[in-house]
Amino acid sequence: MSEHVMQLGYVRTRDAARLWPDYKLNGGGLAEFVVAKANLTVPRPPEVSAAEGAGLSAAGLMAHQALTDSAGIKLDGSGKPTNILITGASDGVGHYAVQLAKLGNTHITATCAPEHIDFVKTLGADEVVDETTPDGQALESPSGKKYDIVIHCAAPTSWSTFEPNLASNAKIFDVNPTPSAIKTYALKKLTFNKKQLIPVLLSGKAENLDFLVKLVKEGKLKTVIDSKYSMSKPEDAWAKNADNKVIGKIIVEP
Repeated sequence: MSEHVMQLGYVRTRDAARLWPDYKLNGGGLAEFVVAKANLTVPRPPEVSAAEGAGLSAAGLMAHQALTDSAGIKLDGSGKPTNILITGASDGVGHYAVQLAKLGNTHITATCAPEHIDFVKTLGADEVVDETTPDGQALESPSGKKYDIVIHCAAPTSWSTFEPNLASNAKIFDVNPTPSAIKTYALKKLTFNKKQLIPVLLSGKAENLDFLVKLVKEGKLKTVIDSKYSMSKPEDAWAKNADNKVIGKIIVEP
């Protein structure tokens, strides 16, 4: 039997040594085989395990798109200094976002659960806030910085919570937009508000996935695997995903 590795909700074949972008509009599922267009696949080098690569194709690409295509952060460090807030920084998208943002000319404030603070610091965050404290719930920077960019990976948060902490032209990029967030986006656009909340809908691109794979190969990015589960009992993986204590990614494999 050929061996496969699957991200929770998205399958990746190991024997083919290929990875491909996958995103919400295409759906997902738990299966041993899928069909992908050749021009959407990228090679997985032997230095990158199948499990490491599996996490990149949705969460990694979302973090990359939010930071680069949406926020305009240059990951070679050549951009102007930028203060960034990353919420839910220990989660799937969040843990990639912190690592990628660190490659740019950024100061990173991150929020997460108290038990994950040390972990998020190891990813490169400059300051980490306990999301359960009053300061954390208010999204306040310990150093008093105003945020130019917010990569919002955590639970839905009201505009009134974000607004006092934003610089004059700040943009919030919401990777899990709700109807309320989309309504806020439309309202800010209609009123020409310089501070905006912008939904991010993933558009998977093979060249971006290839970029991420190369970063992993070079040791500049890592997929942190919280846990692995057998494909024979996927309900255990879903239960783990639902407990809101996950660090990084969950992998389902044979």
